[in-house]
Amino acid sequence: MKKVILSLVAAFMLVPFSVKADEGMWFLMFIERLNHRDMQKMGLQLTPEEIYSINNHSLKDAIVQFNGGCTAELISKDGLVLTNHHCGYDAIAELSTAEKNYLKDGYWAANRKEELKPSSLFVRFFVRMDDCSKRILSVVTPGMSEADREKAINAEIAKIEKENNEGGKYTVSVRPFFQGNEYYYFVYQDYKDVRLVGTPPESLGKFGGDTDNWEWPRHTADFSMFRIYADANGNPAEYSPNNVPLKPKHHLPVNLGGVKENDFAMILGYPGRTNRWMPAGGIEQNVKFAYPAWVEGSKTGMDNMKKYMVQSDALNLIYASKFAGVANYWKNRQGMIDALTKFGTAKSKAAQEAKFNTWANKPANKAKYGNVVATINKYYAMTNEKSRHDNYLQQLFRTSAFGTVSRSLGRQLDVYTKADAAKRAEMAPAILEMADEMFKEVHIPAEKDILAAQLSLYTKKAGYALAPVAEKLAKENNGDFTKYVSAAFDLSIFTSKDRIKAFLDLPSEAMLTNDPLYVLSNDLTAHFGKRSDELMKAQNDFGASFRLLVEGLRESKIGTTLYPDANSTLRLTYGKVRSLPADKRNDATINNYTTLAGQVKKYKKGDLEFDLPTKVLDMNAKKEYGRYADKDGSLHVCFLTDNDITGGNSGSPVLNGKGELIGLAFDGNIEAMAGDVIFDKKLQRTINVDIRYVLWVIENFSGAKHIVDEMTLVK
Repeated sequence: MKKVILSLVAAFMLVPFSVKADEGMWFLMFIERLNHRDMQKMGLQLTPEEIYSINNHSLKDAIVQFNGGCTAELISKDGLVLTNHHCGYDAIAELSTAEKNYLKDGYWAANRKEELKPSSLFVRFFVRMDDCSKRILSVVTPGMSEADREKAINAEIAKIEKENNEGGKYTVSVRPFFQGNEYYYFVYQDYKDVRLVGTPPESLGKFGGDTDNWEWPRHTADFSMFRIYADANGNPAEYSPNNVPLKPKHHLPVNLGGVKENDFAMILGYPGRTNRWMPAGGIEQNVKFAYPAWVEGSKTGMDNMKKYMVQSDALNLIYASKFAGVANYWKNRQGMIDALTKFGTAKSKAAQEAKFNTWANKPANKAKYGNVVATINKYYAMTNEKSRHDNYLQQLFRTSAFGTVSRSLGRQLDVYTKADAAKRAEMAPAILEMADEMFKEVHIPAEKDILAAQLSLYTKKAGYALAPVAEKLAKENNGDFTKYVSAAFDLSIFTSKDRIKAFLDLPSEAMLTNDPLYVLSNDLTAHFGKRSDELMKAQNDFGASFRLLVEGLRESKIGTTLYPDANSTLRLTYGKVRSLPADKRNDATINNYTTLAGQVKKYKKGDLEFDLPTKVLDMNAKKEYGRYADKDGSLHVCFLTDNDITGGNSGSPVLNGKGELIGLAFDGNIEAMAGDVIFDKKLQRTINVDIRYVLWVIENFSGAKHIVDEMTLVK
């Protein structure tokens, strides 16, 4: 254990505590309070200023949030961006056609003119952050309802955002931490002209598919490359052929030396969400009610997508991105159920809360904290069944394009029918464009099957109080929605662009409000959002109590989590290259890396998940690894570190002590899938693509050496 000093309280009181270096996702502005000396002992050779600086270029200037959900990094002076293959998946799929299937076959632009612009893709640079806890909390009082509190805070947030956006130049985001006990604002700059430079074929970029997802050993070339473009002055600009590659303030040097056990490893990125402060009742609810419904609903949607995806490349492209997203969390949630159950996480949390409850009911604390645990437990008991119901519905909405059609296209048509002629003329082009985008991503026979299957699952399994129309239809059709959904699609105006256009030409409010898919979607979405007065009060009391629980756990020092939950803000995590126990499935000498030879051993000709290009097989047989071979003579593919990451860190750079790129984070191991709730210091690992394998795929396999030549390579 080590001494670390970190302050995240408004008064900036320095509080010493002990924590393992590999646990925690830390703010960059507190880098010196992360015990910089300790990081140096582990192998860091940078100063805090070289990692985070407002006035000078630093590592943070080479890290971007990629399209709002992943992380990416700048690796050349000409705006070259590296991220995961699964992060670029949507853009690659959008740019692909059955004739030019970049997703399947890969793509490398021979020159800048051949770099491809997807319709919507952006990166976000982090400029600076600052504490605004005192200011935000000064506008709230203990007696406020949660709704009034939120209103007051949002009003103050709007002022802070306006004060710091410099007339719209920057995007400003004020975020709560420690369950609303602290607040910080973040200043960002967005670039929207981002173009595809290259991607490996899906057989490499997604090697192992769903079978290997969240598993070790891994052998996946999970990377893709893009380029950021700006105007002539380096400022953000909408797409234009006149834009030029961005000259970033900092780009990462690429190290070709490889890694070994216990090497220092640091990751910077945008972890999406952790719940390390979640109460025992919330963990129990997820394990027994919410996540099982999520898993079953996801699998139902995936099964019905898959039977069409295998029919042709064109159908596969329609659903590839949606399927990948659903499948990722399907396996994640099952892993969470298994891990949280195995390690008795809810029981451990309950023991902590019992200890807290004793402290909370001491005379000095009782008035403020005495009812906190009881109120939280009452809320979860009230919402267990509802959480299962809501998760079945959420997966229906996530997998069916028509489950929420009343809130998307339907809402636009509703406004259109009530508008005058001039307003309709103004709205029509945008509605047709919206419809056009929608029908690019649907295949009607598949959508019929997805919706029918999800409705059947929902009405049979969700329990609680079902959506009225869905419940009525289930009774009338004995729970089989196949015929009803087919008839509804045949009658609905929402199932083709021609029908939408015909409706725009002759709008009818009665036709819209009686449309069977509109009626069904309205019923489902309205029911999902419905809250009784009793539930609203319970949510209010829970929100206040959860905030007090976190405050009290920190005040009493009973809580051992000393960093805020992840919430898509830039964080730093540091640790080491660290193996797992020997595994006969891995041919590597030490179980902290995998090799190309190991990948070839998994090869199954014609298999959707484990096929490989013939060229890879030939190059491996001849050991054509070039300058990217390890000292042991093999080509390393992936490696393990013990960094603390979660979703959103996908694409994050793995850096050595000099701030040089050694790998690309892309996954975690399923044995420690409870990591979003509790960090397992023995089992939790980050799975990374070795940067040498990335460069081998680009240069040796793909013949795109000109891309590698852009980079700053370090031996």
